[in-house]
Amino acid sequence: MTAEQHATTQQAATGEHADLLAALAKQRHFLRFTARDLTDEQAGQRPTASELCVGGLIKHVTSVERAWTGFIAEGASAMPDFTKMTEADWARRADDFRMLPGETLTGVLDAYAEAADRTDELVASLPDLGADQPLPKAPWFESGARWSARRVVLHLISEIAQHAGHADIIRETLDGAKTMG
Repeated sequence: MTAEQHATTQQAATGEHADLLAALAKQRHFLRFTARDLTDEQAGQRPTASELCVGGLIKHVTSVERAWTGFIAEGASAMPDFTKMTEADWARRADDFRMLPGETLTGVLDAYAEAADRTDELVASLPDLGADQPLPKAPWFESGARWSARRVVLHLISEIAQHAGHADIIRETLDGAKTMG
């Protein structure tokens, strides 16, 4: 989606849809801004006690947006049954948190932009943010719990904000740059 198409999608949304899209955009901006002017090597560095890196956090948020957008559109079947995941499945998921050989920050940011565009298009088009469905099986979800599209979008906003904060700490440790201040 071009920048003009993205702006049109956001402008077409009104009311609560527009508010949620604006909150998503704000948190995404903070996360992307944290990566400004980093080299691919810096984007993959882990300068803190954490295993996290700026590029890996962006990859993770991309994966999260894709998964939850799938959930809104298709239900729990779009997400894994976390209770049946193998060690190999968990290892692949861990790769979402790091820059792998051959990955570039530009590529990671482009993939994130595509996932964000898809999320925005879906949210803008939803006739009912209150429509809910059962969550996938996972040890961290209450059995039988249901989430509305609204709750999923609120979850995405908080997830992006939390990881933007992580990225900001990592960035400040790398070279002293800060997202704010």
